[in-house]
Formats: sequence, structure tokens, C-alpha cells
Amino acid sequence: MKMRVQKNSNRVRPDSTRRRLLVSLPLLGVPELLCRMVPAFADEPASQKRLALVVGNHDYPNPFELPPIPKNVRDVAEVLAMRGFEVTALGDLVAPVFRAALKTFADKVRAAPPDAAVLFFFSGHGVQIDAENLLLPSGLNPSAPGRELLDGAIHLRRDVLDQLPERPGAFTMAVIDACRTSFASVSKDTDGLNQLEAPPGCLVAFATGAGKPAIAPIDPNQNTFYTASFVSVMRKAPDDVSFSEFFRLVKTDVQKTMLNHPVRAIREIAQIPYIAENTHLRLRLGVGSGTAKPMGEQEQGAWQLIEGTSWPADVIKSSEAYLASYPDGKFAASATVARDGAKDAETALKSRDVRLYRSAFDPQIGDADYRADLIKAARGDKDAAARIGRMYRNGEHGLARDEKRWEGWYQYAVELGNGIASYDLALYYREAAQPHLASKYELRARELGFTPPPTLEHTRK
Repeated sequence: MKMRVQKNSNRVRPDSTRRRLLVSLPLLGVPELLCRMVPAFADEPASQKRLALVVGNHDYPNPFELPPIPKNVRDVAEVLAMRGFEVTALGDLVAPVFRAALKTFADKVRAAPPDAAVLFFFSGHGVQIDAENLLLPSGLNPSAPGRELLDGAIHLRRDVLDQLPERPGAFTMAVIDACRTSFASVSKDTDGLNQLEAPPGCLVAFATGAGKPAIAPIDPNQNTFYTASFVSVMRKAPDDVSFSEFFRLVKTDVQKTMLNHPVRAIREIAQIPYIAENTHLRLRLGVGSGTAKPMGEQEQGAWQLIEGTSWPADVIKSSEAYLASYPDGKFAASATVARDGAKDAETALKSRDVRLYRSAFDPQIGDADYRADLIKAARGDKDAAARIGRMYRNGEHGLARDEKRWEGWYQYAVELGNGIASYDLALYYREAAQPHLASKYELRARELGFTPPPTLEHTRK
């Protein structure tokens, strides 16, 4: 069943006297439909290089075409340019050209300063085959046999994330808005992408939860739901919001938009975007320091209290105190993200399946990486929680080996939505001859959208 959704778009164009043109990557044979030069503000000082590759494929065999994708690419390219990115926007790439674009972009990243911010945005069809996340090039039929898809598609891990240079101290983002234009495919397992672990220095965002499909309108004058929120939030968010916080604001906006949609069927399948993050850098949306909002000493102290708090209940308390005193403050949006994430963390800690207590959130031990992940875990970051668990299991980052503490952190990560941690617990309980717990956590892993690779068997790579 095709769906038609009317959605308004508030487009804000920069003054033509304040923009410059950024040349797209020269790729022989790239279709001209969406290959364009994108404006960016010229008078905002760029203290950090920002590079983006935006790819949108809408030309698929009938009935799988995706009319909103060209608009997605135009709008994402424009709003990224407004945030200081040099944007290459490409459309309807067949597999060889898609791979060439990725290689050229990766080469450009390698040639850039090591702290360059990097963003890859894909909008089009995506499927999961044999636990592999695949981005479909133009012309490839999403209903083709699995082997044909595996051979002809772009592999998210191998061809995108592993192609880009690993830069733990920088910030790399991969955004996948893989969509459908009908409700008929909602029940198919291959429609949802698989949970993954982001490489160091990387954040990966899916338009909807792992294992779930994202729904798109059939109107070429509308964005997909995720892209509409991505563009809207990036236009309106304060410059001092970090990119990490930005993606959580987008997640909230998508949920609110769909849960309040006038079409009942859309409300019933409202998307909850997925985020996998492995970063410690606070990269703000604004370019340079010239757009930073001033902040008084008292407000600065209130914000620093939030930043230094590593127990969820205290994060909630300090965030609410900041918001009560400074509702329009420099970090009001950031405090809101911290509070909401800490509420998720507090809920997870109350689960009977989690044996983790306040003593586990000790900021006085471990090294800087541990403390950075501790702050994130207190704000509901499922991946930071799992990393802390591994630190305890391996006796790394200044922590003594502690299997019980590892188990508690993994249980907490599962309650926050980490399906990979859930599967690891299943393997652990299987080896410990606890079949009931092993079965429970294996089922939970699949419910959370993690499918182990066929080659995994009894150990995970």
C-alpha cells in the first residue's frame, strides 16, 4: 500500500552575498542529476575542516523507486554547507561509480587535517543479508536474491566505515536513511539494518531502529521523515549543541513527528532512530568560536556541574536545575539531551535484570577514556556502557579485572538497547552452563535488532 504524507518544509536560504561555491569531487561518469555545487557561509571563520559526501539513490526498478530522495539530497547538502561542510552531493550512483565516489572521498579525508570533521549521508534503499548491512546502488532490485544483493551492493562496514581512515581523536559520522515507500515490507526481516559497533572516533545513525524499516512518502516534494528532522534540527539548533547531542535531538524530533502524525498507520509504526557512537570529542555545530553564545559565571558553573556528574539521578537533578534557571541558556538544548538520556539510564538501572549500583559509577578510578565513557553511560549511551564492561572484563584502562562488574555493565547496556552486548551475554551464559539465561539474552539480542553473522557460531569476532 502506497502512502501519501503531506509535510511542510521550512526552507531557509542564505543571502547570496554571503556564500561561496564548493566544487564537488570530480568523478567521471557520475550522473549530473544531483551532482551540484553547494553554498556555504563565507564569513564564518572555519577553525576546522569539514567534509561531507551526500549520496541519494531513487532510481530503482518499479515499484521500488523512491521519489523523495532527490529532495533529501538537495536539502541535506544545503544545510550541511550552512554548517561549514564542503559538500559533494551525488545522485543515482550505480555500483562502480558509488565505490569510486567512496574511494575518492576517503582519499580526500586522508589528505585533510587529522582533526577534520567527516560526514557520509546515504538516502536510498538499504537491506540486511546474512547480518551484513547493505546500501543499494541505483538500479539494483531490493527484492533480488540474497547473493545478488551481497555481490552488487555497497557494504556499510567494508565499503564505507573501513574505507575511511580511522581517526579516534576526530569525529566521523555515517548517516543511513534507508527507506521504503509502502507498508507491505514492514514484516520482512531483511528490511531492517543490523546493529553494529561504531569504529573509534565514529558515530553511525540509522533512520529507524535496527531491524526495523523506515517509511517514506511517494511525493517528490517531501523529505523522508528522518531527513526532514535532520534538516530542520540542523537549521534551528543552537551553535553550541554538539553533533552527538544533535543526533539525539533528531531522534526525538522523528519520534514526536511520527507519534503525532494524523495518519494512524504512521503513528503505529513510528520510527525510533538508532545511534551507535564511539566518540569522546565534543564537536559543536557552529563553525569556529565567533558564533558561540556568551555565558556568565553562574551559568557556566551550573553547566560544569552537569558535565562533571556521573550518576544518572544527579545528572537529572543538575540538568533540571540548569533548565529552571537558564531556560534560554547557552546549553539549554544540551542540558535537555543530558536529562532525557539520564532518565533512560535511571530506568535501565531499575530493571530487575541489572545488577549495577551507584558504586559502579565511580569517576575517581580508571583513565581518561574510562571517565569519558562513564559520563556518556550515565546519560544512557548503550555503547559506552558496553565499552566499560569490556574494560572490566579485560582489566584495561586502569581498571582491575572484575567479571561481576563486567556482567553488570553488560546487563545495563542491554537495558539501554545494546543487542550486541545481549548476544555476548548469551554466549557467556551458554559457556557457564546457564541455558535459561543464554536463551533469554539471545532472544533479547534479536528483539533489539542484532543478528549474529552466520560465521559467528559460538564466538563473536
